[in-house]
Amino acid sequence: MQGKEECEAFRPVATFSKNIWRDQFSPTDDLVFDSLTREIDPLKEQVKDMLMASAADPVENVKFIDTLVRVGVSYHFENEIENQLESIFKSHHNLFTWNHLDINSTSVVFRVFRQHGFKMSCDVFNKFKDINGKFKDNLMDDVGGMLSLYEAAYLRVHGEHILEEALAFTSVNLKSLANKSSPHLAKQITLALDQPLNKCPPRLAARNFLSFYEEDDSTNETLLKFAKLDFNRVQILHKQEISQIARFWEDNEFSSKLSYARERYVEAYTWANSVFYEPHYTLWRIILTKIIILVSILDDSFDAYGTPQELQRLIDALKRWEIGALDELQDYTKVVFKAVLVIFDEIDQLALKEGTSYSVPYAKDALIRLAENYQAEMMWCHDGYVPTFEKYMSVATKTSTYDLALMISFTAMGKTAGIEAFEWLRKEPKIMKALNIIGRLMDDIVSHKFEQLREHCPSSVECYMKQHDISEKIALKELKKMVEDALKEINEECTRPTDVPRDLLMRQLNYARVTHLFYKHGDGYTHPEYTKDHICSLFVDPILI
Repeated sequence: MQGKEECEAFRPVATFSKNIWRDQFSPTDDLVFDSLTREIDPLKEQVKDMLMASAADPVENVKFIDTLVRVGVSYHFENEIENQLESIFKSHHNLFTWNHLDINSTSVVFRVFRQHGFKMSCDVFNKFKDINGKFKDNLMDDVGGMLSLYEAAYLRVHGEHILEEALAFTSVNLKSLANKSSPHLAKQITLALDQPLNKCPPRLAARNFLSFYEEDDSTNETLLKFAKLDFNRVQILHKQEISQIARFWEDNEFSSKLSYARERYVEAYTWANSVFYEPHYTLWRIILTKIIILVSILDDSFDAYGTPQELQRLIDALKRWEIGALDELQDYTKVVFKAVLVIFDEIDQLALKEGTSYSVPYAKDALIRLAENYQAEMMWCHDGYVPTFEKYMSVATKTSTYDLALMISFTAMGKTAGIEAFEWLRKEPKIMKALNIIGRLMDDIVSHKFEQLREHCPSSVECYMKQHDISEKIALKELKKMVEDALKEINEECTRPTDVPRDLLMRQLNYARVTHLFYKHGDGYTHPEYTKDHICSLFVDPILI
């Protein structure tokens, strides 16, 4: 029964579009997954033999590793790839001085080592400049090389001016080269300009590349078949997971009990899947999706329904963290609080089983701090207050939600993330600050106009415009530059030696990548039409064999 306060309160309810995926994901047969696993096992061994044989030539070895990554099967050979790259890096340190390496080979080898955390000097590209310090015009005769240089440039860090020049040079010229290239290559260029590799979640990047790889003149048919079968095999597992998430949503009756909240469990799953898609993360992928759903509901509760008084009581209940706190909550916050307790009980049990119970208090603390920052934004809205950009970011980078999401993601990594990794994350290292900047600014850039249609706290766009007395156009340009600078920071923090295992850092990079996926052209979470085609390619449409 709703209380009088709950019925009469003013609520700035948003008009969200409906779930476009309802009833599209149903449980699939485990036998199909098992059958495909048996079919790919001999192909996997053949591809492994190819990988080991490629080690005879360091350049070809790196290129083959790149192909494994790009078709989405490198997770099968992580140890072998790590050992081979480390061996090449140590034994062939003069690899880039080989003058016979063309722009394509140089760019691919540079990018592969950078992607795996090896600090390769960007000076290797100096040999492709003319006497005036500009990239040579004849590079445009090699469209594939230009595309490779473009992708390599996105691994840049602060101060690498030659990579900034490379990005500008390739971006401009690839647009014109696309019009002169074959339809196959033109499509590849267009996609790369919109979705560069370092900004694309690995699973989607693999799906995209497979469509190009099978038309390539140098296609390895065994590898192609292996990659296609493996993609379809893992897709079956992902469909099963989505069906479990859909059941979780229905069992909790969120649609009826929290009608003000966005029903986005498929989009939430896409977020979790982009962070870790490998089969052995099934349980934690489902847990992370539930956490993202919970965060989305909390966001809408603070942003588009609740009152400060009601939600302060919810925060107080979270701090108590006991079932008895339910008696002091409104009907809708009771639903939210019950969901919190149930989900965290699952996390407790799974972490206990894996011997990582030390991680759970960090996640609980992150959830409480998230709710408190949501409340701070809510009070700004309530008071009609427009903070300085710096003050806004001190709160709003926290409501990007990545602090909590990463605590759960680290927990999913098992004992790779010891207690020192959680302490490191809690202290907000540089990579975390950079990720939060990307998450907050990209969201604000595409969503602020929709949000300002109702009573809502100001976004970074409004705060920056007011503080600097500039137009929206100039403000957006400045904020987008901050996003690019933050990605450079992430690239730098992923370079060896690292403060924590690189596997943990890659989860943060993947969060940045999925942020670009959802907010590149619009708010793809709130308005699912922006991400519909990507989700279909990931979870609905299998690859034709």
